[in-house]
Amino acid sequence: MASSKPSIPKGTRDFGPEQMVRRNFIFDTIREVFSRYGYQPIETPAMENLSTLLGKYGEEGDKLLFKILNSGDFIDKADSSVFKLGNSNAASLAICEKGLRYDLTVPFARFVVQYQNDIQFPFKRYQIQPVWRADRPQKGRYREFYQCDVDVIGSNSLLNEYELVLIINEVFERLKIHTVLKLNNRKILSGIAEVIGESDKLIDITVAIDKIDKIGIEAVNSELRERGVAEQAVQKLQPIISMTGTNAEKLIVIKDVLKSSEIGMKGVAELEELFGYIESVGGLSTKVEFDLSLARGLNYYTGAIFEVKAVDVQIGSICGGGRYDDLAGIFGLKNLSGVGVSFGADRIYDVMLQQELFPESLAASTKVMFVNFGEKEAVYCLKALNRLRAAGMSAELYPDSSKMKKQLDYCNKRNIHFAVIAGENEINANQLAVKNMVTGQQELISYDNLTEFIQHNI
Repeated sequence: MASSKPSIPKGTRDFGPEQMVRRNFIFDTIREVFSRYGYQPIETPAMENLSTLLGKYGEEGDKLLFKILNSGDFIDKADSSVFKLGNSNAASLAICEKGLRYDLTVPFARFVVQYQNDIQFPFKRYQIQPVWRADRPQKGRYREFYQCDVDVIGSNSLLNEYELVLIINEVFERLKIHTVLKLNNRKILSGIAEVIGESDKLIDITVAIDKIDKIGIEAVNSELRERGVAEQAVQKLQPIISMTGTNAEKLIVIKDVLKSSEIGMKGVAELEELFGYIESVGGLSTKVEFDLSLARGLNYYTGAIFEVKAVDVQIGSICGGGRYDDLAGIFGLKNLSGVGVSFGADRIYDVMLQQELFPESLAASTKVMFVNFGEKEAVYCLKALNRLRAAGMSAELYPDSSKMKKQLDYCNKRNIHFAVIAGENEINANQLAVKNMVTGQQELISYDNLTEFIQHNI
């Protein structure tokens, strides 16, 4: 009986060299921008104690946590009665104390509280690591994926929000993705819920209107009614969430709508300050819009909220985040405000692939390959090979003295730019033949001039 073909779990992916070079280009670009703005890298373990993770993402989020079986004889150590209850969650908790991290935000909050005496506030951190969710795999949704988070915690200043706008602009400028950055403020949404007489329905309202781009305004209105929002309130909401005009015009209108709401007016003031920084300094290539329909689903946001979309590709948000006033409070450290955004590396990859935005130079990691005719010729090439590497160029010697055609085919398939050839004639003349694999041209050069020649022609 033939053995089954090896496979990987659904919702996970292997990445070959070509994909990894492109992914690393995205990660390196994002990491370099984060560092330029003074953010420091941290990493947290792939697994956290379940006590850290449970209850932080809501009931549905708890179901999506990957739990890790305790080591040793975990069945005998567990209370056997829990297995008879028909409660899979209780049973899993009896034999699992740890789980894979669901996001980078809760581990970050745990990190800040655990090391509060060792870090300097305001604390500016970035984190680029994979996360895991036991979700149903589908197009664009995976069980293992990377998040690229950047946050500053321990400061209430809106200059932090402005800095995040600059970071967003620079990342997508470097990646050559045309984007629009949508801004709103949760305090404005709270004010809207207040003035339409549905303060206790804030979460229902924000969850519903956050779907306008996906399902349309009529479907959102239906969902609002299903969630118990009164018809009169739904009607009052229409001119607000369908508002048009410039950012300044929208702010004037919403300020008038919210004049009786203290929290709503505070949100307007914060947004006016942020737009003031953006407009006074200028220089952004990213379009910035005040979008009242932007709500962001996560309930821990308390102030400014961000969402970035690619202009030329229909794919949903590729970056998002916001201000949270008490996230560290879930671990006992109260009144520590922070703000941050997360870049979706997988969606960014899809956008760049679809628009052919990856530099062609990424296709080849090796620039020069030395053809191998045998031991004598290989030894002759080694010194020149080492010189190229010392000069910062990627180069390799084909390991086997195979037929010339096979070695040059390898060059072509790897997109290697130059093949260096040294036979008996070249050795006797202290020369090397350099073949440009793109143009097909070949020329003889002095052995000692190889590095300079490659640097000049690469």
